[in-house]
Amino acid sequence: EGGARIRVITGTIDGVSGPVTGIAANPIYLDVFVPAHSAFIQPIHLGHTAFAYVFEGEGKFAGDEKADGATVSHPRLVVLGDGDSVKVVTGKTPVRFLLVSGKPLHEPIARYGPFVMNTEEEIEQTLQELRQGTFVTT
Repeated sequence: EGGARIRVITGTIDGVSGPVTGIAANPIYLDVFVPAHSAFIQPIHLGHTAFAYVFEGEGKFAGDEKADGATVSHPRLVVLGDGDSVKVVTGKTPVRFLLVSGKPLHEPIARYGPFVMNTEEEIEQTLQELRQGTFVTT
């Protein structure tokens, strides 16, 4: 639609399934590129929560097909609601983003940079481990 290119990482969209399977939250991960002067609309499954992580370019993001949306530039995270659709409209600049949706875990979420934990205390502990060189890596 509108020249958008979508790579399915996990889940199934329009009969195309991604290579990652067997995840309990039934997620959908899409790598989406929307060229300049184009539009893209993708429904979000009812019962799923979703976000878009913009990592190249910019576009107007809205959680509803009828909404005008807000311009979002990289690097930014756009949080979408249950059963919304995501509408992205580009101007002179194309946009590329990850669109992720899945069943909610119903757990508290704390995030800081690339870290996502359940509490701020867990985030602080992780940062302390990084500073001390004791953070476990593979």
